[in-house]
Amino acid sequence: MENLNGEEIKPKKKKYKIIKGLIVVAFLVGSYLGVFYLGNMLATKGIVIGSVPEKAVADLEAIEDSGKYSNLFTLRSMLFSMYDGELDDEKLLEGAMKGMAEAVGDPYTVYMDNEEFNAFMESSQGSFYGIGAQLGVRDNKVTIIAPVEGSPAEEAGLKAGDIILKVDDYEVTDLNTEAVVSRVRGEEGAPVTLTISREGVEEPFEVTIVRAEIKTESVKGEILEDGIGYIQISTFSDEEVSDKFSEKLNELKDQGMKKLILDLRGNPGGYLNECVEIASNFIPEGEVVTYTIDKYNKKVISNSIGGDAIGIPLVVLVDGGSASASEVVTGALRDHEAATTIGTTTFGKGIVQQLKVLPNEMGGLKVTTSKYYTPNGENIHGTGIEPDITVEIPQDILDQDYDRSIDPQFQKALEVIKEKN
Repeated sequence: MENLNGEEIKPKKKKYKIIKGLIVVAFLVGSYLGVFYLGNMLATKGIVIGSVPEKAVADLEAIEDSGKYSNLFTLRSMLFSMYDGELDDEKLLEGAMKGMAEAVGDPYTVYMDNEEFNAFMESSQGSFYGIGAQLGVRDNKVTIIAPVEGSPAEEAGLKAGDIILKVDDYEVTDLNTEAVVSRVRGEEGAPVTLTISREGVEEPFEVTIVRAEIKTESVKGEILEDGIGYIQISTFSDEEVSDKFSEKLNELKDQGMKKLILDLRGNPGGYLNECVEIASNFIPEGEVVTYTIDKYNKKVISNSIGGDAIGIPLVVLVDGGSASASEVVTGALRDHEAATTIGTTTFGKGIVQQLKVLPNEMGGLKVTTSKYYTPNGENIHGTGIEPDITVEIPQDILDQDYDRSIDPQFQKALEVIKEKN
């Protein structure tokens, strides 16, 4: 967890991994949850989780102009005394809280009711019941960042860039991805119907998908040919993804790997400490991997802890589904000239959220607290990272089952890596 108070927190792993300017840990203690997380698994990502501090509650109670909020109680009293119908006091309260968060005007700042909050937390546990699609906000629309490989969403033909207009009868009229996610989730075997808008398709269309258990294999790899290794990271939300990556890296090196293609396409992000440790394999110890700056101009630096693959010829594959933590890795490798990037422009999420758990099972608030930057000082929010070599995948290939032999991005990566020494 990002250390907001300057107090020492022990690292989550046995080996010593305190990075200068950053101390990261993930733990559960009673109702206090703590993780520094980049990228919504459902396309949000970049999160610190914790309970609302008592001091913050006290500060709120002491606000000098708090009297104006008495109008909320006046409005409530009017509704209960005048409205000709039944009222649910809890729903009125949740509606007021949602409205306050929405008024900020930031799609990543969201109040989640208890159901939405539980669905959000479930998404970081490695398996859940749903359709297997990562969601985000692009051009002020709730958009599919990428379907999970082998998921019902992929099998149903959903694609990165698809815009969700409706979930069953629920119209997506705001940018609360958590509200959409909580409706897409459900019991295993139960169908859900999405109304989709797709670029190049004139009219919206419906897709009915049967929910299933979604499991993600975060790291896969193999030796291709001529000492060329290939590792795909599908998510950084696995708390052990950096260990799994190191194990796969060493396994391929033992098999004679001399060069590497790292595939981050469709990876929506995950834990900041995990992506920093993975990038560290290719960046000298002590060099900056990323840093964040908040509204108080506080700068928190994440430095490389060093690794065993520094100097290895490296190509990184990215696309519009590569978001948040994926962009941290890509930006760091680009700025340190440690890799050639190939594909299409990344998603463009360069901000960090903090998640505060509210008492009495009233859900939580996810609020944007800082921006993150690449080592050279670039904030990529809203723009993404343009690869060194742009390679588009034609629609006729996207419409087919995936075949590496006709994937122009992968084939270009092979061509480039073979020329590297």
